Amino acid sequence: MEHPILFLDVLTGMLGLHIPPHVTYAWLIMALLVGLGYLAAKPRALVPAGGQSFFELVIGGLEEFMVDITGEEGRAFFPYIGTLFLYIWVCNLIGLIPGFFSPTANINTTLSMALCTFIYTHYLGIKFHGAKYIKHFLGPVPALAPLFLPIEIVGHLARVMSLTLRLFGNIMGEDLVLAILLMLAGAFLAPLPMMFLAIFTCTVQAFIFCLLSIMYFTGSMEEAH
Repeated sequence: MEHPILFLDVLTGMLGLHIPPHVTYAWLIMALLVGLGYLAAKPRALVPAGGQSFFELVIGGLEEFMVDITGEEGRAFFPYIGTLFLYIWVCNLIGLIPGFFSPTANINTTLSMALCTFIYTHYLGIKFHGAKYIKHFLGPVPALAPLFLPIEIVGHLARVMSLTLRLFGNIMGEDLVLAILLMLAGAFLAPLPMMFLAIFTCTVQAFIFCLLSIMYFTGSMEEAH
């Protein structure tokens, strides 16, 4: 559900460009995160303050939570998880601002991130186990390998669908409810309580996507049983 007037659509229309909203707003968010990250890291103060303090709080807390689940070897893929969380979080939140659009309310965006997690999961499995990673798909008994292999393949492909549809459905539904409330009430303050709930939902959905990714990564690094 898009806002009737999107700021970047007006801008690209003036330039004669026809780019889907989920692409333009994804680029905007990437530029915003890179810019904020640069400004926050630039002072490099011993006692963090302002943006540096906020980023250290969010990133440090997320890293410690992840390491508690994965162990120290999980730090190797924390840059991916940290980037993924911040990107999804801002993508979810930006749609709450009139004139802006949540890229995660488009299934193409959520599918692209799910595919990245899927590919990185098996990259880690091959990196840690080499050719022995195939044991994760063959089950506990060699005689049952022909049965377990297709089941495991379908299960791993279903992860992509699960990650894609969960995030897309929640953010799309949230934007739709807010838009309906706004149209029915005819005032900006009417759906305000729903917006506070939406902020919580946006944060939870970003966290769930990253938590599931961490669990998939951890499973690929474990020894097959």
